[in-house]
Amino acid sequence: MNSIRVFAPATVANVACGFDSLGFAIHQPGDIVEATLSKTPGVRITGITGDEKRLPREAEKNTAGVAVMALMEHLDEARGVDIMLHKRMPLGSGLGSSAASSVAALYATNQLLGGPLQKHEMLPFAMKAEASACGSPHADNVAPGLLGGFVLIRSYDPLDVISIDYPDNLCCTILHPHIEVRTEDSRRILRKHIKLSDAVIQWSNLAGLIAGLGKADFELISRSLNDIIFEPVRSLLIPGFDKIKGAAIASGALGCSISGSGPSVFALSTSMDKAREVGLAMKQAFSEMQLGSDIYVSAINSIGPRILTPDEDPVAPEF
Repeated sequence: MNSIRVFAPATVANVACGFDSLGFAIHQPGDIVEATLSKTPGVRITGITGDEKRLPREAEKNTAGVAVMALMEHLDEARGVDIMLHKRMPLGSGLGSSAASSVAALYATNQLLGGPLQKHEMLPFAMKAEASACGSPHADNVAPGLLGGFVLIRSYDPLDVISIDYPDNLCCTILHPHIEVRTEDSRRILRKHIKLSDAVIQWSNLAGLIAGLGKADFELISRSLNDIIFEPVRSLLIPGFDKIKGAAIASGALGCSISGSGPSVFALSTSMDKAREVGLAMKQAFSEMQLGSDIYVSAINSIGPRILTPDEDPVAPEF
């Protein structure tokens, strides 16, 4: 195999109370990478579509290129890789756009090389790419993007990543407003000091959420999807956030919060039908802002990246 086409999914990081430690993958949107093995050493970005020429074409400055360069160096690989990146998800969306690019490129390259590494072994290279994009090697997007499902990053030093059980019928609704929030800007406004009483509530909610997921206890999941530290600050950057969240809860969502650093907003539900109903309510609430938006509805993606057929295009919004 000399060339391959791979899709890597969007991800929801933080999941309300799990800042920088919890994330999950969804089926759409995502990015597509076409990777080709070359006899010429080095990693090259041969082209990018869908980015309005905003992303760097130099491999050492692009998350897809940074990740693959780190992989090739680790494997002491003398051959090269040419990468064509198709951005099918918006930049600055809070859905792990940079992570999807690096995960797709890593998985594709590893497959081309005969699969020398397992998925979890590629995680440090994806984290290096994240650091190049936003200055922080966080794994709450790249880990679920690579491994699929719900993932807990218990520790960064040493790296300790744990897959979390979750109910099979758990579904996600994403509202992506047609605005952009840069991760660097969203992190800059966060409080540097947190009251002990708030910290206790936050880590108790995280423990409750993980327990609820493992036990398929939807009432516990609902009670625990509560971020009292970061959401109040970051929501100020999202027009109409309170109305969107209120509409999601009123229509039967288990909970609703900010996806990653925003501006996308996610809600969890107990079925695809309910998730679509929640999406309609969120869309209606946001329409009052007179801004465009997309809605994505998805079951939890347990697979992560996958090889595409030549004509497959899995990233259309729900409505």
